[in-house]
Amino acid sequence: MTRRAFEDFEPPQRLVRALDETRRSGGDGAREWLAQLPGLLRQAVDLRELTVERVQAPGGRSSLVVLVRQIDGTPAVLKLAPERARPESERAALAHWDGRGAVELLNPGDSQGVLLLERLRPDLSVRSLPEAKALLEAAATLRRLWVEPPEAHVFETVAERTGRQAEAMRAGADADGEVRGLVEAALAAREELLAAAPEERLLHGTFRQSKVLAGERLPWLAVGPDPVVGECAFDLARLVRDRVEDLIASPSGAATTRRRVRRLAESLDVDQERLRGWTLFRAVESGVRARRVGRPRDAELLLEFAGWL
Repeated sequence: MTRRAFEDFEPPQRLVRALDETRRSGGDGAREWLAQLPGLLRQAVDLRELTVERVQAPGGRSSLVVLVRQIDGTPAVLKLAPERARPESERAALAHWDGRGAVELLNPGDSQGVLLLERLRPDLSVRSLPEAKALLEAAATLRRLWVEPPEAHVFETVAERTGRQAEAMRAGADADGEVRGLVEAALAAREELLAAAPEERLLHGTFRQSKVLAGERLPWLAVGPDPVVGECAFDLARLVRDRVEDLIASPSGAATTRRRVRRLAESLDVDQERLRGWTLFRAVESGVRARRVGRPRDAELLLEFAGWL
């Protein structure tokens, strides 16, 4: 990109909308980071002597993803994220996994919210496979990520993350009586689950089919973690509701969801009731948040799904 191209740069609209949601839900610094993004991108490219091919669109909801080449011509991905997206936590997790089940980090000693990553195939995710095969491949990838966290780790715990979320859910229920019953059930499930967590592993944190891309080293590799330390059922819970729009549209959606909980729990040696509980909590949390930031259709799907659990 030329200097003029950097000046004329416009971020993908998906990222702009997501950052606006962050601002409306009380997030700090989203607008400022977006305004600084052209300069941050130019600085990151110049400092690492990269050649820009193109910005990945629609891209992510929390970061800018740019396809680049290194000085020796090797393809790579440059990722820029605001502090709120916890890019340094992502860096630490990718460094700990060291390419095992996840995209390889090419600049482990770097900083300032800039990640240089192995180039995968951004146009080909596990979600492109038939549903049964997609779930199988996604689960196999997830199993490789569940490792002991490093000593004296910097990662947020499941208790800490869901504690913040629980506060927002209570506020949402107070302001919107329609969701109160589901919120109360989800909060009760959280309390029970945290009282006797069975293990402590490094988790992806936001794992779903679209977060698993085709690679060269391995057929499928995970990207875009928001790492957290806790029990495996918490991580698997987000995968249960993948393709939620298809589940809701199906006359047998509720039965399919219950079978999916059972099969995923069995395939990954996770307690079925703990998986059901965390799936309930995470679906209600996402649904309440979607209502709060003005995505009523997403909220409707998620809360209906949660009602099946």
